[in-house]
Amino acid sequence: MDISLNSIGTIRSPYCDLVDMPVQPKGAKEVFATIEFDKEFKEGLKDLDGFSHVYLIYYFHKVKEPKLSVIPFNDMTQRPRGVFSTRTPMHPNSIGLSVVELVKVEDNIVTIKGVDILDGTPLLDIKPYIENFDKVEGEVKSGWMKSSLEEVSKKKSDDRFVQIKQG
Repeated sequence: MDISLNSIGTIRSPYCDLVDMPVQPKGAKEVFATIEFDKEFKEGLKDLDGFSHVYLIYYFHKVKEPKLSVIPFNDMTQRPRGVFSTRTPMHPNSIGLSVVELVKVEDNIVTIKGVDILDGTPLLDIKPYIENFDKVEGEVKSGWMKSSLEEVSKKKSDDRFVQIKQG
C-alpha cells in the first residue's frame, strides 16, 4: 500500500538545535511557538480557537536512520527498549505526537504553548483535544517508564538521537 502525506504547515519554535532541548512537552510547559499553516488550509482553522489544547502530528524531519531498539531518555536502567514502547523520534515512520496548549488562532498562524519541537518541523495534522473523548479513565500503566513528573520535566536531549559535530 502506498501512503502519501503532505505538510500542512511549519512549526516555528525557539529550538534551532536538537542538542539540549526538552524531550517532552512537560519539560517545555512555558515555551511558546507558532505554526504557520499553508494559506490553502486557513479555512480549516475555523472554530479551533474554542479549544484549550490540541494534538500536533508532525514529521521528525531530522531523523536519518530509524532504529528498532533504543535507550530512552527517561529509562533510568539504560536498557535498550523496543522502539514501539518509546516516544523516541527513531520510529520507522518518524511521526511525532504532542499535546500542547492552544493560545490563539490568527489568520493562518496558530500560537501554542508547551512545545518541545524543533524549529522548522513539518506539521502533518492538528486535532483538538476533547476531554470527553481523550481522557483516560481507570488504571493507567506506563510500562517501563518510572521517572517522576519532575524528572521528566527536567530531562534534556543528549547525543542519543543526535549526531554531535566534533570541534
